[in-house]
Amino acid sequence: MQIISNYPWYYTLLCLVAGFVFSGALYFRDKKNSDRSKPLLISLASLRFVSVSLIALLLLDIFIKRLVNETEKPVIILAQDNSSSIVAGKDSSELKTEYTKALAAFVNAVKEKYDVKSYQFDSETKPSESYDFKGKETDISNVFSDIENNYANKNIGAIILATDGIYNKGTNPLYSIEKINAPIYAIALGDTIPLKDVWIQTINHNQIAYLGNAFPAEVVVNAIDLKDKQVTISIAQNNKILKQENVNITSTSFSRTYNFMLDATTSGIQKYTVTLSTIDDDKNKQNNTQSFIVDVIDNREKILILANAPHPDIAAIEQSISASQTYEVEVSLLDKFTKPLKPYSLVIFHQTANVPQRILAELKTNNQSVFFIGLNAPAGILGIDAHNASTRLNDVEASVQKQFSLFTISDALKNYMKEFPDVTCNFGNQSISNGANALINQRIGTIDTDNPLLYFNELNGIKTASFIGDGLWRWRMRDFADHSNFNLFNELISKTVQYLSVKADKSFFRIFTKKIINENEALDFTAEVYNQSYEQITEPDVTLILKDAQHKTYNYTFSKKQSFYNLAAGQFPAGEYTYEAKVKYGDKLYTKSGLVIIKKIVSEKTNTVANHQLLFQLAKQSGGKLVYRNQLEQLQKEILANDTIKSITYSHKQLTDLVNLKWLFFIIVLLLSVEWFLRKYNGKV
Repeated sequence: MQIISNYPWYYTLLCLVAGFVFSGALYFRDKKNSDRSKPLLISLASLRFVSVSLIALLLLDIFIKRLVNETEKPVIILAQDNSSSIVAGKDSSELKTEYTKALAAFVNAVKEKYDVKSYQFDSETKPSESYDFKGKETDISNVFSDIENNYANKNIGAIILATDGIYNKGTNPLYSIEKINAPIYAIALGDTIPLKDVWIQTINHNQIAYLGNAFPAEVVVNAIDLKDKQVTISIAQNNKILKQENVNITSTSFSRTYNFMLDATTSGIQKYTVTLSTIDDDKNKQNNTQSFIVDVIDNREKILILANAPHPDIAAIEQSISASQTYEVEVSLLDKFTKPLKPYSLVIFHQTANVPQRILAELKTNNQSVFFIGLNAPAGILGIDAHNASTRLNDVEASVQKQFSLFTISDALKNYMKEFPDVTCNFGNQSISNGANALINQRIGTIDTDNPLLYFNELNGIKTASFIGDGLWRWRMRDFADHSNFNLFNELISKTVQYLSVKADKSFFRIFTKKIINENEALDFTAEVYNQSYEQITEPDVTLILKDAQHKTYNYTFSKKQSFYNLAAGQFPAGEYTYEAKVKYGDKLYTKSGLVIIKKIVSEKTNTVANHQLLFQLAKQSGGKLVYRNQLEQLQKEILANDTIKSITYSHKQLTDLVNLKWLFFIIVLLLSVEWFLRKYNGKV
C-alpha cells in the first residue's frame, strides 16, 4: 500500500501543526482551564488534535494506492436447443421430463464450483433455464456468435451444447467456432436412424409476379427408403388444384426438382399450397405439405424510350431495364410517337436535341421524370441543363463520385467502374446547375475532372438525370466479357431508373409494414402524419385494429416518437390478418388499411434425422467431447475433475481517495463525540 498526494509532503506537516495549534489554543491558552486536571486537558487536546488534523488532511487530495487481487471463477455456458425437432421423435415425452430433470440436476451440481450461464436457442439465443421445445428454426452458429460477443476476455471453462445437430438457419457451426477458445462438450439428442419418409424439401419461387403473367415455382422433393413407390405432387389455390404431376421414387436416397409455371390471374397477395399424396409407408406425414405466398401486382411501371434514330445504346438500356420484371419498356422513334405520356413513370430521351413542344408541355403538366442520354440535351426540359453542341469530341472514362448520396451502388460496381471503356463526350468544360448531384464524372487519361458524365437533379419535385455521352453499349459488352453476365451494368441502369421512376407519396397519413413475415418474426408498424404544409407531426393519436381470419380483433394505439409513430404488435400465429389504421387531425379523419400474411415455418418438420457427426466434429475441433443424454453424470464428473477449468486471479492497482473512506468519517465523528462527552461530563471547559 502506498499513500500519494497532489500536494508537497510539507503540506501534511502543516495539517499536523494546524491541529496542534488549534487544540493547544483551545485548552491551554484559556486561563479558565487552569483549575482542570492536566490529564483531562491533555486527553481533550489530543482528541481535538487528531480530529482537526484528519479533517485538514482530507482537503489535500490524498490517495491510497494498493494492489488488489480478484479471482474470477470459470464460466460454464450451457446452450440447450429449444427447437421443435428435439421432440419430433418417439422419445419426446422422455426428453420433456426425465432429460430436463437430469439436466437441471447437472446444472445444480456444477454450480457449486463454477459460474454456470444457461441459454436456450432456436432462431435466436436468449438466457433461460426452462425449455418448451417450440422453436420454429435452429441457428447453431448464432450461439457461438453470441458467446464471442458477450464473453470476450472472460474465463470460459467449457461450452455445453445440447442439440440434435440439425440447423436450418445461419452458417455451418464448424465455421463459427474458430474464435471460441474453450472446449465444447456436445450432448447428442434426437435419433440418427432415418425413417421412411417422402417430403417437400424446399420451394423456390418469385416473391413478386405481375397480373396476367406466368411465374415459375420450383419444388424439391426428397425421399428415404421408399424406392419404387409413387406419390403425386399438386399445387392448389383456394382448394382448387392448378398443377399436378406424378413422382416416381427411383432410389433409396431420392431427390428431384419439379418445375411448374403458374398463371397470375388475381392481383394481391396470393397463397399457394404444395401437397404430396400420402402412402402407408411414409412415417412422417407432417412434412408433406408446404405453402408459399406471391404478391401479384396488377401493373408494372411503364418506361418509355424515345430516340432520334436506332442506336446500340437503346438496345443496351432496354435489355437492362427489362431484366427486372418490375418494368415494362416501350421504345419508339421520337417523330413516330403520338400516344399520351401520362401512363409512363419515366421518359428516356436518346440523342434528341429537338423535342416537340407538345411533348415538353405534357412532361411539365404531368410532372414526369426524365432521363436524357446523349451528347446534346434539349432546352426546355425542367432540371436538365442544355449541353452546348461542339464539333470537337473527346473520349472519356468513368470516375465514381464518393460523395454521391441519392442512392447506393454496390462496392463491386464502384470498383469496376474504372474498367468500363471510353465513351464519347463533347470537348470542353461542362457545368451543371446548383443542387445537381453527379454520380460519375469524366476522367481524361489519368486525370479526374469536375466535368459530369452522369448526374441527377430535382426541381419543384421533378426528378431528372442526364448521361452526356455516347457509347453506353460498350459498358454492357465489357461487363459481359469480364464476368459472363451483365449484372454490374444492369445495376447501374436499374438503380438510376428506380430512383427516377419512384413517385413521391403526397398523402397526409402513411402506414408502413411488411406484407409478408414469418411466424417467428414480430409484426411492427410505422406511421407518419403530415399537416397541410407537409410537415411531420405527432400531436394526434393513431389507432389500429388488427383482425385475423376468424374475425378476432386486436386494438392498438401507436407510440409517439420525435417525428413519427411506432407500433410493436408482437408475434402472431400463422395466417392472414387485415388492419385498419385511423388518425383524426382537425376536422378530417384519415384511414389506411391493408393485409399482412404471416407464414408458417416448417423447417423443423422437414428434416428430423439428428446429425451427431456434426456434434462430434465440433467437440473434436475444440478439444471437447461428445456424450449422450444418458451420460450427464459422467459429463458432470469429467467437468468437475478437469484441471484445465480453473479460476484465474487478476491483480490490478486501485486508487482510493482518502475522502471516500467511510470508516474515516466515523472515526472523526467518534473523536468529536468522545471529546464532547468528556467536556460535558466534567463540566463546561
